[in-house]
This record gives sequence, structure tokens and C-alpha cells, in this order.
Amino acid sequence: MLLHVIARGKIGRSPEAELVDRYAKRMTWPLKLTEWPERGGREIEPQTPVKSVVLDEKGRSLSSEDLAATLGDWRDGGIRETRFLIGAADGHAPEDRATADLVLSFGDATWPHLMVRAMLMEQLYRATSILAGHPYHRAG
Repeated sequence: MLLHVIARGKIGRSPEAELVDRYAKRMTWPLKLTEWPERGGREIEPQTPVKSVVLDEKGRSLSSEDLAATLGDWRDGGIRETRFLIGAADGHAPEDRATADLVLSFGDATWPHLMVRAMLMEQLYRATSILAGHPYHRAG
């Protein structure tokens, strides 16, 4: 299953970009990183079977194991792509949250969107490692 991270804004050359790149290089699942401008930009045509995950502070917090289980279930159910949508500073429109298959939060705090990219990449790497039985995730 393709993991497609779609983020508003340019990450440029930054410490967050280095983290994103570090986890992207470790990823064994197919991965695509797409940047859209802060506003506007082209929308991706819906395809099936695709799941969408909106990163939003109003979403559900999942443990790493639960995120891995969700991705594993989608993959095993024939989903070919999961899109992770990271908004700009103003977040997502209500209709984006309403149509998402999952609205995911990294806790109650508000995080800068560049940090969210790095955190998402680490969690995707961790989730795929869990599914592969790799020792990266050492649950107690």
C-alpha cells in the first residue's frame, strides 16, 4: 500500500526536513511526499480504493500499535493508497474532516505543521516496523 503524505507549504531546508528525509529513507513501504501551496493548489482526483487521513488537533489520538493495526487492516482489505493530509497554519476545512476516513491527532497540543510532518513520518515508520515485526518499536 502506498503511503502518500500531502502537506501544505514548503518544508525547505530545515531540521524538520532532515527528519522527514531520515524516516523516508528507512521506509520499506511505497512512499510519496507531495507539497501543495499554503492556499489553493491542485486537488488529487479520488481513486479507489483509497483511504484519507486528515491530521487535525480535533481528531482521535491513536497509539502507535493502533495506527499500525489500522494501516494493516486497510492494506489487507485491498486499499492501495492511504493519503495523509497535513494542513497549513489554519488547519483543514470542516468538509475535509467530515469526508476523511480518519481524523488523526497527535494529542491536545497544537503543533506546527512542519513538526507534524516529521512526527507523522516517524509514526509511519514505526507503524510499518510494527507490522513487519521489526525491533524498532519496543513496546513494554
